[in-house]
Amino acid sequence: MPRFRVVDAFAERPFEGNPAAVLLLADRYDDGWAQRVAAEFNLSETAFARPVASPEADYELRWFTPKVEVDLCGHATLATAHALVEDGSATPIRFSTRSGVLTVTLREGLLWLDFPANPPREVEPPAGLARALGGKAEWVGYSQVGDYVVVYSEEAVVRDLAPDLAALTALPEARGVIVTAPAAPGQPYDFVSRLFAPNVGVPEDPVTGSAHTALAPYWAARLGRGSLTGFQCSTRGGRLSLELSADAPGRVLIGGTAVTVSEGELRVRPPKP
Repeated sequence: MPRFRVVDAFAERPFEGNPAAVLLLADRYDDGWAQRVAAEFNLSETAFARPVASPEADYELRWFTPKVEVDLCGHATLATAHALVEDGSATPIRFSTRSGVLTVTLREGLLWLDFPANPPREVEPPAGLARALGGKAEWVGYSQVGDYVVVYSEEAVVRDLAPDLAALTALPEARGVIVTAPAAPGQPYDFVSRLFAPNVGVPEDPVTGSAHTALAPYWAARLGRGSLTGFQCSTRGGRLSLELSADAPGRVLIGGTAVTVSEGELRVRPPKP
């Protein structure tokens, strides 16, 4: 029977960060079974990894929300790498994914995800966005992974938002909506964010690595430096270390830690695809 772990990603202790279920499988599996497993766990993401015989990658990695398979997920990638390192794997670990080959490396106590950057382009706000979110936005953009990026002037505004989730589902071509603002004076991070993705079954994601592929280049350009710290100020909360390197244009490094909080056996075998 396949075994699973639930891992809190971008967390320094249990019950922080973003929980992901991780299944390390030996063989191919049925897509419908994977989707039903993800719905059963009912976490924002469930990750399925299996070894592959490839010169470019060590594992195939896929991510499922309770409703759909997604193209990119940071916290479940971090959780999967954490599970593999717990089992004795050395880094770098190379994952073959819908977003290409993604590499995770252990450095200075953090697991660093090497992801494609998705700098948002400025767009006209779609009808209903301001009303659904509340607050007065300074800027609205759209990222290549399908998220609207809405910038506010103050951290407190982002923390206090109580969006109309039903209205957000009506937005065109929206995987999710990222809201962000500069950190309040004296905070040990540079900016805050939250992400709402009811269209893919995630009303509010606790901590979102993929969102920071858009946030890191935006804030790096605005603040004039390539090394940043973000804090996703959901109820659980999580801190992300971010690096943009001139040596690797178009990439962003996202660093964090993770904690395993439970593990067990799934008593339903995957049918062969």
